[in-house]
Amino acid sequence: MKARMNPFAAAPAVMKEMLDFAGKVQGSGLEASLTELVKIRASQINGCAFCIHMHALDARKHGETEERIYLLSAWRESPLFTDRERAALGWTEALTLVSQTHAPDADYAAMRAHFSEEESVKLTLLIGMINIWNRISIGFQSIHPVSPRSEAA
Repeated sequence: MKARMNPFAAAPAVMKEMLDFAGKVQGSGLEASLTELVKIRASQINGCAFCIHMHALDARKHGETEERIYLLSAWRESPLFTDRERAALGWTEALTLVSQTHAPDADYAAMRAHFSEEESVKLTLLIGMINIWNRISIGFQSIHPVSPRSEAA
């Protein structure tokens, strides 16, 4: 796999604005652990290796356990996630797959049971933001760092 281009080199001003926006969303007040779980889950759905790699590392830095990261794609079947996290993950899936789901009322209601109006907006912006990053990374074939031990033979 070869990267198609570096969007930061090709359009530095607009990419800086994207980074600034991402920083504002990241610092909006949602829990760091929840934020990273949402980013990982959306990236799993979208198949964005670059973002999965980055946010799994970030989640670990924020104290997330390996077990919860491993089980994130099966969060519905695992008792390791809180009701608030489940609501956020359900909303993440609904919005990431919006062309299929059309953001069902049940997912919205589950999310709203655990998030204030303000938090609901922040969560929705977070989901939108990671989906934009996934599209940038997938579209330009960004390649995650690879340690020598991890390289395929």
